[in-house]
Amino acid sequence: MSAGPAPCTRRLWLALSALVLPCALLFSCAFTSASSAEEYFALGMAYFDLGNYSEAEKWLVKARQTDKTKTASEYNLGRIAFESGRFTEAAAYFETILTKDPENIMALKAAAYTKIKQGDAEGARSLYGRVLALVPESADDGYNYALVLAALEMPEEAEAVLARYTQALKEKPELLLIYAHVQDAQNKVQALDSYALLLETDKSAALRFEYAAALEKHTFYARALEQYQEILKTIPEKNTNPSRPQVAFALARLLLLSDPQSEEGITELQNALSLGTPVATVKTLLEEPGITEAHKEAILLAIDEHENPQAQPDPAPAPQEEESAAAPALPL
Repeated sequence: MSAGPAPCTRRLWLALSALVLPCALLFSCAFTSASSAEEYFALGMAYFDLGNYSEAEKWLVKARQTDKTKTASEYNLGRIAFESGRFTEAAAYFETILTKDPENIMALKAAAYTKIKQGDAEGARSLYGRVLALVPESADDGYNYALVLAALEMPEEAEAVLARYTQALKEKPELLLIYAHVQDAQNKVQALDSYALLLETDKSAALRFEYAAALEKHTFYARALEQYQEILKTIPEKNTNPSRPQVAFALARLLLLSDPQSEEGITELQNALSLGTPVATVKTLLEEPGITEAHKEAILLAIDEHENPQAQPDPAPAPQEEESAAAPALPL
């Protein structure tokens, strides 16, 4: 026994059934029997659900001719344009809706996200501001708004937005991460608390690396050192975010800055060079005011040894056994 149409096709079947002439029950009649914009809209959305955007677009264009389905059709035509990468066209659809209905939440959100895709962060900021004025309790929209503010280098404003959602900050790591980022961008020591909370559930090398850098910025050198060392113990050989050379260099730099009397930083720097840290990156240490002149000379020497490795001396030949002074006796 057939299990019936799959969920993704059931909606199309129902839409088509509404268009079929009762006397014929033939699909060939379906496209000539539509009697209302609602039926056009239903058919367009059925095709949309199937991912057949070209066919969906055709029926939604017909449906938008009637006031009753005009707004819904234009919104979904905007979605089709967005999904097809036609962002200017998508924005035009959403803006048409907002001209008639400035408080249409769905159109505001869609328009804001389209602005992000267009690279118009300022336009997105304005639209998300309108969204949050209407639904201030929406943590998801607050998160998107904060991302836009961070992109516009407005970390103080982004932090203020996220601070409204205390419960969501506890439950949604993505909110807490951007919260840590915008706090760190303001050089706030509170960023360390945010990172520490994230590390309770996320032990990734990428997060540890960010946390270590923040600790170093606030001169918590011993704790930063622990984080860099822990990353190097656990990071896969081919990891890229961060890479082993990146972490090794950060560790060497930290040691050179935090302990001017120790040679451990130079040893770690030699290790970083051997792992593949670019020489150009290593040379940036020569401009660091906190690194001693003696260590800068040692850095230059480490670079020279890396670029011009000395040939290893050939091993000394093994000593030969002395021949017996007495000649062997000749056989009689």
